[in-house]
This record gives sequence, C-alpha cells and structure tokens, in this order.
Amino acid sequence: MSAYAKPRAPALVIWALGLTQIIGYGTLYYSFSALAPAMARDFGWSEEWVYGVLSGSLLTGGLMAPISGSWADRFGAARVMVWGSLAAALSLVACALAPNGIAFVAGLVAMEVASGFVLYTTAFAALAQIAGQGAQRSITHLTLIAGFASTIFWPLTTTLHEYLSWRDIYLAFAALTLIVCVPVHAWLARQDAGARAITGPTMALEDAPLVPPGQEQWAQIVMLLGFALLGFMSSAVLVHMIPMLASLGLGAAGVFVTTLFGPAQVLSRLINMQFGRGLSQPALGVVAASLMPLALVVLVTTAPLLPGAAVFALLFGLGSGLSSIVSGTLPLALFGRVGYGRRLGTISSARLIVSSFAPVVFAVVAGAITTPATLWMVAGAGAMSALCFGSIWHRFSRVAPA
Repeated sequence: MSAYAKPRAPALVIWALGLTQIIGYGTLYYSFSALAPAMARDFGWSEEWVYGVLSGSLLTGGLMAPISGSWADRFGAARVMVWGSLAAALSLVACALAPNGIAFVAGLVAMEVASGFVLYTTAFAALAQIAGQGAQRSITHLTLIAGFASTIFWPLTTTLHEYLSWRDIYLAFAALTLIVCVPVHAWLARQDAGARAITGPTMALEDAPLVPPGQEQWAQIVMLLGFALLGFMSSAVLVHMIPMLASLGLGAAGVFVTTLFGPAQVLSRLINMQFGRGLSQPALGVVAASLMPLALVVLVTTAPLLPGAAVFALLFGLGSGLSSIVSGTLPLALFGRVGYGRRLGTISSARLIVSSFAPVVFAVVAGAITTPATLWMVAGAGAMSALCFGSIWHRFSRVAPA
C-alpha cells in the first residue's frame, strides 16, 4: 500500500506544527533582511559585514544540524523542539539586549543553532514519528500552512520597524515564541510519545525505498549536492529580497512584490496536493529546482517592470514551496524512514553550510559588479541543482503509486 494511502498525522497536529513553523521562519529568518540595515547602523558596520555575520551563524547552525537530527531519532523530534524553541527565544533576547557587536554575534550564532532544532528538519521528523507511513502527505500539508511565513512576516516586520527599533522587534518575537511555540511543542511532545509507544521507535513495516542496496552512497552524494546548490540560490535571494528589488529599480513596489512570494508557495503546495500524487519525488525535485532559476531569468530580463517582478515572485515562490516539500519527502522516498531524522540533519547541514556563504557572497559580488550579473550567477547554481535531481530521477525512475 502507498504511503499516500496510509493514515496521516491528525489535522490538529499539522496545524499546530504549521503555526510554530510560521513563527519560527518569520522571526528567525525572514525578518532579518528588513532589520539588517538598522543593525548595521547600530553597530557601525557595513551591511556586507552584517550579512557576513549571518553567513557565519548559518555555517555554525549547519554544522550542528546532524546532531539535531540524531537527537530527533533518539529522544523524539517534538521533545527536541521544546528545548529548541526555548533556545530560540533566549537567543532573540540575547541579540536584542546585546551591548556591543561581539555579544550580538554570539546571540545570532545561538539563534541559527536553535533554528535547526525547531524548523522544517525537526518538524518533518516529528511528522514521520507521529504519522508513520502517512508522513509524506502530512509533510505536504505542513508546508502548505508554513508557506504563509514570508507573506506575514516580511510586511509585518517592515511595518513594525516604522514604530519600533530592531531590538524591540526581537524582544516581541521572543515573547511570541515563548507564549506560542513552547507550549505547542510541549503538547506535540506528548502526541509524539504516544505515537512512538504504539509504533515503536524503529518504525518497521515501511514501504520499500526507491534506492536499491549498494547504490545508497551515490544517491546520497548527488542528493546532498542538489540540495546544497538549491539552498545557496534560495538563501542568496531570500535574505536580500527587499534590497535586491530596490537595487533593480522597483523601489517601494519591492515590498508589494515580496507579498506575492508566500501565496505562490502556498499555491505550489495546493497544486502538488491535487495533481502531484502520481509524480515521483525525484521528478518533483527537478520541477522545483527548475522554477527558481527561471524566476531569476524573468526578473533580470524585465526589471524594473513591476509585472516582470511579480512573475518572478510567483515563479520563485512556486519553486521554493515545492523544494520545501521535496526536502522532506525525497529522502523518505529514496531511503525509507529508518534513521530519517539523522538523514534530514545531514541534508540540512549540507544546505546550510553552502547557503551560509550565499548572503555575503551575493552582497560582495553585487557590490563589485552589478545585481543583474550576480543574479545570472545564482541562476546558474539553480540550474546545476536541477541537473542533480534529474540524474536521480533518471536512475531511480520508479514512481510511487498514488
């Protein structure tokens, strides 16, 4: 029987996780680009240096990702998320109260480490543990809900920043994390414990993985390379989204363009839920990785026209939405559920280590040449990612039944 036909996680579990993912991505990731210029002024740094600090923090978080995955397998993912959300709140407070640049850097590093224990990597593992063989469908539903993070937090952060300092905003985000995320994750930990008591920690009786014995290493390497390149492209664009659009001549309209990104992510997941059940996960990876560089090509060739920028946001959002699904479902389809948390941690590590350099590389290269030329380079990385997933699709072309 297909994974899609198996029971999935209860709707309340998916909605609860979705709420914490919206808050987690919104506070720990999407808010940064709107607040970075103020951070730079506060500490007397250049914006390139601020993004360099973020890159170093992402690198540290990437190195810790395999640990968070292993802990999710060992202790239960939802239980790990309780402590991760506490650490995320404390790191936001540490950044907000930082008296100098050194303290701010320490807080930002702690924030990126904590994010590995609360965002998609651990959330997907929690669904695999709670939903069992229905995890692929549950992951799709979760990403559908969490796709609203950018739509909510980019304009929310920009609006709040008209009245509050970046420090005040981070304190408010810390309070939001403590009030909402910590209790929700504690409740999910109880659901997780109940599911593990019934199904057992080994998660036996899983569907056969697509990768046959003896070919796991090749598939793992190519998959990691594909996700790393995809992460580089995504990080470079999303962290610089608002200033990038401004530099291309969009001005204040750039904020409007960013609001299209989230709905496009949601739309991609709705389309996948409705029509993608018969599509193999490697094929879905090819589609996701192809849409994002195509979006950059549209942006570069049409800027500063608003319709072109809108098409860019829609295409990039569609690709990003699908890539979020693939990051959870592709390793599950290729290798199965045994050691799933650790494997997700390894994927997250590869993505974060490579993408940690993306914001500062984008800022430095764009400053040295031009933003359009830099975007062509980023689009090239996306095209290489599509080739990686395409090679996996070609080699393991068996389609999971609907």
